[in-house]
Amino acid sequence: MTIQSFAESSGYLGGSNRRITYFSNSYVLGLTVVAGIGGLLFGYDTGVISGALLYIRDEFEEVNRSSFLQETIVSMALVGAMIGAAVGGWINDAFGRKKATLSADVVFALGSVVMAAAPNPYVLILGRLLVGLGVGVASVTAPVYIAEASPSEIRGGLVSTNVLMITGGQFLSYLVNLAFTEVPGTWRWMLGVSGLPAIIQFFLMLFLPESPRWLYLKKDKSEAIVVLSKIYDPYRLEEEIDQLATALVEERQRETRVSYSDVFRVKELRLAFLAGAGLQAFQQFTGINTVMYYSPTIVQMAGFNSNQLALLLSLIVAFMNALGTILGIYLIDHVGRRKLALSSLSGVTISLIILAVAFILEPYGSMNALYGWIAVVGLALYIAFFAPGMGPVPWTVNSEIYPEAYRGLCGGMSATVNWISNLIVAQSFLSVAEAVGTGPTFLILAAVAVAAFAFVAILVPETKGLTFEEVENIWKERAWGRDVSETGREPLLRTGNGH
Repeated sequence: MTIQSFAESSGYLGGSNRRITYFSNSYVLGLTVVAGIGGLLFGYDTGVISGALLYIRDEFEEVNRSSFLQETIVSMALVGAMIGAAVGGWINDAFGRKKATLSADVVFALGSVVMAAAPNPYVLILGRLLVGLGVGVASVTAPVYIAEASPSEIRGGLVSTNVLMITGGQFLSYLVNLAFTEVPGTWRWMLGVSGLPAIIQFFLMLFLPESPRWLYLKKDKSEAIVVLSKIYDPYRLEEEIDQLATALVEERQRETRVSYSDVFRVKELRLAFLAGAGLQAFQQFTGINTVMYYSPTIVQMAGFNSNQLALLLSLIVAFMNALGTILGIYLIDHVGRRKLALSSLSGVTISLIILAVAFILEPYGSMNALYGWIAVVGLALYIAFFAPGMGPVPWTVNSEIYPEAYRGLCGGMSATVNWISNLIVAQSFLSVAEAVGTGPTFLILAAVAVAAFAFVAILVPETKGLTFEEVENIWKERAWGRDVSETGREPLLRTGNGH
């Protein structure tokens, strides 16, 4: 290992003795928080519908009678998010991360107004579609924007801040739900106030720069250097510019334009996308948004029939989700992405089994207090294990494993996989629970968590502390082996990580 690579991997800033920490640079932290408001929108929309649905059912009798209509109100935002994520990758690469964020804010704010004013369930579904479009674009854009403005040593923690904003948004949504339980037009207020963070982010984003990597490779090198100079000291700045210059030369040497088919045709891209998209799919199929969308309903299934009590218990679950994510911000750059995901999935599996047992042992078809509290404890443990690991790891890994030219496109495709998986879970949970029982449904999710553990152990590499270029070389090595000279490819960097 060279002295330079040792300095990088040990977390020190270039040739200086100042260690890079999460709070080292207030400018980078400010960019992260503002961009992370996109995560807040994501989280609020995820959480708010769970409480609002209780009151939508009270107002619209046809919704109360139909599990399918309830699932559609929840899931239509996911349909929009799928479209938004797919289009968002292209918008990011073509117009930049900043314009993508601004466009997401406009669409989300419009959707919140439509939801709040909806005269019937079908206009409400249209509003859910619009907010979903905004959330989908934001879900692609925020992690990439943060990653490209972050020093590699703390990139995981900073990208995980976006996930903290997601979980914070979910917690905020439960607070809002609880606050509006006695207010006329309950669910309209719950859904309508979601437009405020989008408006705030829009105006703050006008004063922030474009991603420095996107600027350098796509638009204006001098403007990019100005932004980079606020992130790095002079020694490290020179190093970053050299890496960007090399990346620019490689991009200009490409014989063909970037296309979706490349992701499946080029072996190293295919391997990276398999790992990234697989993580996103397993994040959803292990049941996280089942818990967040339907936690009040699950609590009521467990025997707590009061709307207010169900929302209060769900608020505690959401609070644990946010606390767990804060722990994840620390662990992801210390323990690493891979180990964190594996330990998280182990706990998730155990928690889902506890939930399943609580419902399977339900006596005489109606839960008593003991089994009800076991179910609530199972929910809390699930969040405690999920939040630090499988919450931030998929988004962090997907923000750093793709080459610059494909980062927006692959990130969008991977986020689309997340939203498709999310849609499948949200649209099917109540129906599956009705068909086979709540307990067996949680056993199915536990089996998926075991499969996810095997997937991570076999296919997901460790990327802690690596530069984007070093991560790219992991996939070249996996695709072509250590001796790549016969393929005519550049020899791999030796990072000391064993990949």
